[in-house]
Amino acid sequence: MWRMAWILRLALGCVLLFGTSWSEDSSARASVQAVVTDARVGAHAGTTRFVLEFTDQVTARVFSLANPYRIVIDLPEVGWRLPARPLPKRVGLMERFRYGLFKPGVTRVVLETTGPAAIHDVFFLGGAKPARDYRLVVDLVSTTRAAFLRGVEAPAISVAKSPAVQPRAGRTPSLPVRFVPAPRKPEIRPRKPLIVLDPGHGGVDPGAIGAGGTREKHIVLSAAREFRTMLEKTGRYRVKMTRERDVFIPLRDRVAFAREVSADLFISIHADSIRSSRVRGLSVYTLSERASDQESAELAERENKADLIVGIDLTETAPEITNILIDLAQRETMNRSARFAAILVKELGRETRLLRNSHRFAGFRVLKAPDVPSVLVELGFLSNRRDERDLRKKSYRLTLAKALVRAVDRYFARVEQAVLP
Repeated sequence: MWRMAWILRLALGCVLLFGTSWSEDSSARASVQAVVTDARVGAHAGTTRFVLEFTDQVTARVFSLANPYRIVIDLPEVGWRLPARPLPKRVGLMERFRYGLFKPGVTRVVLETTGPAAIHDVFFLGGAKPARDYRLVVDLVSTTRAAFLRGVEAPAISVAKSPAVQPRAGRTPSLPVRFVPAPRKPEIRPRKPLIVLDPGHGGVDPGAIGAGGTREKHIVLSAAREFRTMLEKTGRYRVKMTRERDVFIPLRDRVAFAREVSADLFISIHADSIRSSRVRGLSVYTLSERASDQESAELAERENKADLIVGIDLTETAPEITNILIDLAQRETMNRSARFAAILVKELGRETRLLRNSHRFAGFRVLKAPDVPSVLVELGFLSNRRDERDLRKKSYRLTLAKALVRAVDRYFARVEQAVLP
């Protein structure tokens, strides 16, 4: 296997490397400089004004993204203590907005607009009240698509707090938004198999939102932590996670991380949501460019767009490279993925309700590591109130964790038998 991986790396060049509970991590909150205390939107005379209020001064970068139309605000890592009321939406040019940790040190706010919108003004204001000393104001006006696309090509607008009212700072050169992590030193693999758990979504990308308001990113992170604890307690495995807090990780970096640490198994953890609230049950997916059914194809399409929605440019990911990787190396890996999926489905079926045709196939980008057996587990449907209620219970997630450990044990027992002389 190592020889195959070495040949792939040499032939294809450098591969990009990357490598909770229901509330924010308290230690993370304590380390941030500023806290956002309010977010307001208003519209007047053709201008839509978006305002964030801070407890301390910050800097900001504001830029546009197309397809769909978005205005993005990047801030230093900040805390959030918003009033207990729904987030504003459908005001003027703004359809809705999302916020969250984009990567360590960077908080991202994404404004989805109803059409092409121009950044008319960006500035800071100082207020008299202590809780409103610092306010970031972003004014938007309607524009044409051609003008919007020209704005997308322009550098970001960078603004910083000053003692006086600061008007628009103008466009200044800045680094690209894309985060390219520094290469890590290769790890010497000990005897214990290494399992990478991948809690889906995170940060500015909440994933599916349940019938009762449960966010997928929180559910799957809690489940992954419990899976890790139970796997490590056996003493038979090492476990790493693609994310250990509420932060966004691009899909390609999740795959690259698993390959970089030489994972023996990659398990991506998700919870689905569909139009029908009656559908419930767990399912396991493995990679195939041909989906097993229309529902699987639609799910893969939604998951594969996660990077695009939160402001990552996927155009640089050449499909030719993906195809070469799959053609050269993935046949054996896909077979091993399917074997583990079959074992996992059987063990989970002893503990919980499964979706019909519980082992499914689809073209998930996060499963495309050519040399790491990979599965994607949908823990249930947040659109179904019973599944949502069960997944919120730690006792239920621990039941799933026990089934996962049994499946992992059976899988590696078969792997060891296969390599014996």
